Amino acid sequence: MEKKIRILTGDRPTGKLHIGHYLGSLKNRVDLQNSGKYDQYIEIADVQALTDNFENPEKVRNNVREVVKDYLSIGIDPNKTTIFLQSMIPEIAELTVFYSNLVTISRLERNPTVKSELAQKKDVFKGSITYGFLGYPVSQAADITCFEGEIVPVGDDQEPMIEQCREIVRKFNSIYGETLVEPKTYLSKATRVKGLDGNDKMGKSLGNAIYLSDTPDDIRKKVMQAVTDPGRIKKDDPGNPDICMVYYYHKLFTNEEKVKEINSECKEGKRGCVSCKKELAETIIEYLKPFREKRAYYDEHPEEIDKIIKEGTERARIVARETMKKVKKAMKLDYFE
Repeated sequence: MEKKIRILTGDRPTGKLHIGHYLGSLKNRVDLQNSGKYDQYIEIADVQALTDNFENPEKVRNNVREVVKDYLSIGIDPNKTTIFLQSMIPEIAELTVFYSNLVTISRLERNPTVKSELAQKKDVFKGSITYGFLGYPVSQAADITCFEGEIVPVGDDQEPMIEQCREIVRKFNSIYGETLVEPKTYLSKATRVKGLDGNDKMGKSLGNAIYLSDTPDDIRKKVMQAVTDPGRIKKDDPGNPDICMVYYYHKLFTNEEKVKEINSECKEGKRGCVSCKKELAETIIEYLKPFREKRAYYDEHPEEIDKIIKEGTERARIVARETMKKVKKAMKLDYFE
């Protein structure tokens, strides 16, 4: 039997997952899982979530199960994909310590992804960056290599993090001998989904996201607040669909023929913004209906969520222990083996 390629991916449990997550990465994970070619591991990165939520551990804890319910609702199958909890794999923390000796502070500060995230979280740290947050790429390298991840599906904004991991792997192998697997990126074809307000990023803190678990009424309210062409005052004024977020979302969720019709009607002033928003809301509601129905089942059976997390973590721990044996042998730390 042909050996499956091992994939490592994951999310920080700081909130429920939204449609941007689904179109950007989650759908990709389902496709990879169902291809039969990959052995996929999905990490719930609760430890890393604490790097900028260290004063609010309850938020992280409460969102662990919510994120798993989102995974299951969109088609992640725990019989095909191993879902595990980062904090319950001590080998990851151990590897993080070992790797911290292979990376300089200045290199971490130059990481483009870290620089970008620090700019976004300046209000969290208020000028005093924690060791944990700056060392986030080191911890991520431990996540990947602990499970000998050969492929890491990411967006292009995360490529610097994977390159940092590769540097750590090369440094480790050059010192201790060929031990660790150097991962490759698997870039998603989907682009990042903009928020309802036109912001390039969709997120809870910005209040511009539609979540996979949103009720139909939630979706209707949010879509009605979406930004449209500011130059269009009256209903029959010609509009510019290219600067309208409602049209942007129609392109994501509406069939191609209908999108062309919407574009034409908007430009000719034959389509009102209110009716266009209502139509979009119903389209998104229908699109997410299967997810809501499947999620509702797990809302009523929380014990199944705990079982999936526990069993997945136990399977992941077996792999992590084997990796750590190799690492300690290479580092001459296998004193009593």
